Amino acid sequence: MQSTRTFTDKIFLVLKGLGMGAANKVPGVSGGVVAFVAGFYEEFIYSLQKINGKAFKLFINGRFKSFFTYINGRFLSLLFFGMIISYFSISKILDYLIIHYELYVWSVFFGMIIGSIYYISKDFEDWNYKTYLALFIGITIGISISFLDPAKENDNLWFVFICGIISVSGMTLPGFSGSFILILLGNYVLLLVDSVNALYDSFADMLKGDFSFMQNSERLRMLKVLTVFTLGSFTGLVTFSHVLSYILKNYKSITTASIIGFIVGSLGVVWPFKKTVYKTYEDGSFLTDSTGTKIIENYKRFIPELNQETYLAILFTILGIAIVLAIEFYGQKTRKTNA
Repeated sequence: MQSTRTFTDKIFLVLKGLGMGAANKVPGVSGGVVAFVAGFYEEFIYSLQKINGKAFKLFINGRFKSFFTYINGRFLSLLFFGMIISYFSISKILDYLIIHYELYVWSVFFGMIIGSIYYISKDFEDWNYKTYLALFIGITIGISISFLDPAKENDNLWFVFICGIISVSGMTLPGFSGSFILILLGNYVLLLVDSVNALYDSFADMLKGDFSFMQNSERLRMLKVLTVFTLGSFTGLVTFSHVLSYILKNYKSITTASIIGFIVGSLGVVWPFKKTVYKTYEDGSFLTDSTGTKIIENYKRFIPELNQETYLAILFTILGIAIVLAIEFYGQKTRKTNA
C-alpha cells in the first residue's frame, strides 16, 4: 500500500491533510467529509486502527521500521504533516477570510456540504427501513446539535481531555464538526485559539533565543492545556477508529446512511445567512480572547433578501459544489490508479 504511491500522490496526500486540518478548524465543517469525498476515508480509519497493542510492542522492542510499515506510517505521516502545516498557515488565512468575507466563506462551505451529500448518496443503493431510520436519526442529531446553546469555558484538565476525545469526532466521523462541538462545550477559543497561539508564540520566542516564557504562568498554563487536549485527541482518534472500523466492516450500509444524515443535519450549522452572536459582559461590552478577538456564543440564522450580496453568495455556493466535484474526480482517478 505504501510503496505504490507516486511522488505526485504524496504531494496530494499532504494537500489532503491541509484540507482536513483547515476543515477541522472551521465550526460546522468536518475534516471527515474531506477524507470521505477525496476517497481515502477507509484507508485513514484502517491505518488508525493499526495503532494497537501489536504496534506498541513493535515500538517498545525497537522494531521501528516494522512499526512504521504496520501502521501505514507513510500515509499517516504525510496526512498529519499536512494537518500540522494547516493549523499554522491555512487556518490563519481562514480566520482572516471569515472576519472580512464571512458570508462568502460560509457560502463556499455550504456548497461543499451540498456537494458532499450528492457525492456520498449518488452511489448508495441499499435503501431499506433500517437505512432510512439511520438517515432520519443522523439528520435529527445533526440539526439538534446546531440549535444547542453553548456552555461556559472550562479549563479543568479532565474536561479538556474529554474535549479532545469528543472534538476529534470531526476528523473520523463525516458530518460531525469537532470545532462546532467545542463551541457548544464552551472551549473552542481556549483549545483552538488561545492554546494554539501560545504554542506558536513559544516557538517564535525559542527561535529568537528567548526562553522567558518559561516564567510566564499563563503561557505555561495554556501549553499544559494544549498538551492534555492533544493527548485526549489522540486517544479519541485511536478509540473512534477501532469502533468505526468494526462498524464499517459489519454495518456499512447503516453507517453510510447515518453519515449522510449527519452531513444533511450539518447544513443548519453552515447556513451562510446568519448573524454571529458574541459573548458579552452584563454592561453589553464584548468578551475577547487573548488576541483581542470577540468570543462567539452562537449564530442567529435568517432568510436573506434577494440582492447583489445574496446572488454573489449563491455563486460562491456553486463554487463550493464545484470544489467537491473536482476532489471527487481526483479521488476516482486515484482509486483507479491504485486498483
